[in-house]
Amino acid sequence: MSHIPRILQDARIIAIVGLSDKPERASHQVAEYLIGHGYRVVPVNPALAGQDVLGQRAFATLTEAASALAPQRIDIVDVFRKSEDIVPIAQEAVAIAAGCLWLQLDVVNEEAAAIARAAGLEVVMDHCTKIEHRNLAVTA
Repeated sequence: MSHIPRILQDARIIAIVGLSDKPERASHQVAEYLIGHGYRVVPVNPALAGQDVLGQRAFATLTEAASALAPQRIDIVDVFRKSEDIVPIAQEAVAIAAGCLWLQLDVVNEEAAAIARAAGLEVVMDHCTKIEHRNLAVTA
């Protein structure tokens, strides 16, 4: 996927859907890594809305996050949810005009990908932002 390096290099704001406040969870570890590498991470998790996770205010939905960030745009919607839960997230990513729908390792949903691509979003499935970023740093 040759577009992954460009997506990560161009991105500044990454909304992480399903971000956990538990340090042992992959979503938390990925978010911590991304923050440590200069990205602004926006937690999206209805159970944590209004709370701070890794020093960032959490939002219940992508729509709420996008409204709070306006006029800045969410570059990547990084999703830590089950494959069958992705279609509504893809629709919301389209509605907020995100740049990319990124589905984490083992998350694949072709219907959601088609929705996002049809609206002009880039799509990455079954890849980890942390691993891909680390691979970038190694090859740079």
